[in-house]
Amino acid sequence: MSSWRRAVQLGARFIRSTTKTNKGFAAVTGFPTCTRYYSTGITLTQHPQWLRTLVPLGPQLVSLRGFADLPAHSELTMPSLSPTMSQGNIVEWKKKEGDELASGDILCMVETDKATLEWENQDDGFLAKILVGDNSKDIPVGTPVAVITDEKDDVAAFANYLPGSGGSSGGGGATADSPKEQKPSEPAADPESNEANPGSGGAADSGGGGGGGDWPPHSVMGLPSLSPTMSQGNIASWKKKEGEPVGAGDEMAEIETDKATMAWESQDDGFIAKILLQEGAKDIPVGTPAMIFVEEEEDIAAFKDYTGEDAKGGGAPKKPAAKPEAKKEGKQETAPQQQPQQQEQKPVPSQPKQPSGGRVIASPYAKKLAREANVDISQATATGPEGRIVAADVQKLISEGGGKAKPQKADAPAPGPEQSGQITSAQSDDYSDIPNSQIRRITAKRLLESKQTVPHYYLTVDCRVDKLVQLRQQLNAGLAKDGKKLSVNDFVIKASAQALKKVPGVNASWHGDFIRQYHNIDISIAVQTPSGLMVPVVKDSDSKGLTEIGSAVKDLAGKAKEGKLGPAEMAGGTFTISNLGMYKVDNFSAVINPPQAAILAVGSSSKRVVVGSSGEFEEGTMMSVTLSCDHRVVDGAMGAQWLQAFRGYIEDPVSMLL
Repeated sequence: MSSWRRAVQLGARFIRSTTKTNKGFAAVTGFPTCTRYYSTGITLTQHPQWLRTLVPLGPQLVSLRGFADLPAHSELTMPSLSPTMSQGNIVEWKKKEGDELASGDILCMVETDKATLEWENQDDGFLAKILVGDNSKDIPVGTPVAVITDEKDDVAAFANYLPGSGGSSGGGGATADSPKEQKPSEPAADPESNEANPGSGGAADSGGGGGGGDWPPHSVMGLPSLSPTMSQGNIASWKKKEGEPVGAGDEMAEIETDKATMAWESQDDGFIAKILLQEGAKDIPVGTPAMIFVEEEEDIAAFKDYTGEDAKGGGAPKKPAAKPEAKKEGKQETAPQQQPQQQEQKPVPSQPKQPSGGRVIASPYAKKLAREANVDISQATATGPEGRIVAADVQKLISEGGGKAKPQKADAPAPGPEQSGQITSAQSDDYSDIPNSQIRRITAKRLLESKQTVPHYYLTVDCRVDKLVQLRQQLNAGLAKDGKKLSVNDFVIKASAQALKKVPGVNASWHGDFIRQYHNIDISIAVQTPSGLMVPVVKDSDSKGLTEIGSAVKDLAGKAKEGKLGPAEMAGGTFTISNLGMYKVDNFSAVINPPQAAILAVGSSSKRVVVGSSGEFEEGTMMSVTLSCDHRVVDGAMGAQWLQAFRGYIEDPVSMLL
């Protein structure tokens, strides 16, 4: 048994032998029961001195709750299995409740933002309780997912265990009458207070939490992480409006990430009850509440005044019962003032049509028909329950030739920068200020960090490409019937991949205490887009043929310019190529793309007078390339060896095909 677990177990047994109740625990130690531990060391929420002296925890242990009620145990939390992982999915548990665990055993399969990985156990014990089952999605790192114990006899005590409960029914846990005894120093919560149980209004989704305890069932949808390196994003546009139905796979919004503008798709059916972040909002941290999602349409109205503070558990909806209570406790002369207000709130039953411009209560199919026919659905006479417009109402409106869609008013004031959060361009006679896109700002930040923190040095060679040009012409003649064509850049990518295979030390990255050398060769290609520089990745470039590389580059470049690259298409590059030859640039030096250790800058091909193999002057086609290297990873000699290998493949292109 490891030292940290033994120390915790001894502390737990000491408490159980000294006191039999939570009240007794508080009396002996002076602190209420309720402990929370973190990977940086053991710390009680109330900080008892005796427990602070215990040894630091192993990385998996988070809490050991209810010393007086439950056997010694550890909560296993969702681990971070990749550098950019903030949440993960549990695909399948490999162990069952009650199974014995040994160090190195596979607990379960966890799907990260990179791949599906095995989660290995770090210590011996028994799996007492699985808190998060198979196929659970979007579990934040650090969330308790299982309970382990040292003794097999202790497993049964956790049959009804819940994380954060401090005990379990049937397992000696705290009872309903125990809160006052557990926390004598805290005042009892007001049973009518809306703040007694904040955050319990609905299940969280994508990093959000429900609001106050009186909200209808709902999910708080946080801004998602749509790329491996995304930490914040912008709301480019909403594709759905408040009150509209949403189906699984529907595009809800366009999010501008650090890589591209990408679609945020719904994972479930339901309705958007409230949009918390408006179009144009900038620099929103991942996980910030963006909207409220409900399953029932009748729940939408309850979230009319819902705010971001409510999403964080800071409030609850105003109860309709508040008015009668105030009337009962207040003076009688206030009643005449409330009566007209109540009369104004009563709906007019004879109103056949819903007011234009307001929220339309209609079935999803009715709205679909109205959109397809381009008619104003608010002009339809509602015949459904509670004034709801149904499909038959829209069909009748269309058949009568009514409800033509109204053009938007030209005099409607556009939202200002303060309302939309958008950065507008400034202009004068002397200059124009153009707002930077999210991609451009993130690129600028990373390039600056690269030049400031990475010790660059540069190596330049000239390659004679006459044989490459001839081979390309021959291959393109044969590919013309299939509509395919090879570019010089395709040969450069293939030659770079083969050179990385020959000199693997360049296919690496700096990680402080170690250098990571990659076994796969994934080459990033710099592509200029209207939004800024993007770097999609050609995976396994060394194992691809020239035509495969050409097709992949064409597809990735097209997606990059349209802003449709997926996260997987931009992640994991081990080496970068930047080619400005098509712009007739002779040579240049590129900035390294961290954490990679090198980038190749490719210039244009041009005719020059060179010394031939016979020693006489002759005309040759030359191409200049410059390798930028991180001196922490790639020494000068290694960089020169890589360029020598690259030039060999470029000047004799048949050799890279063997």
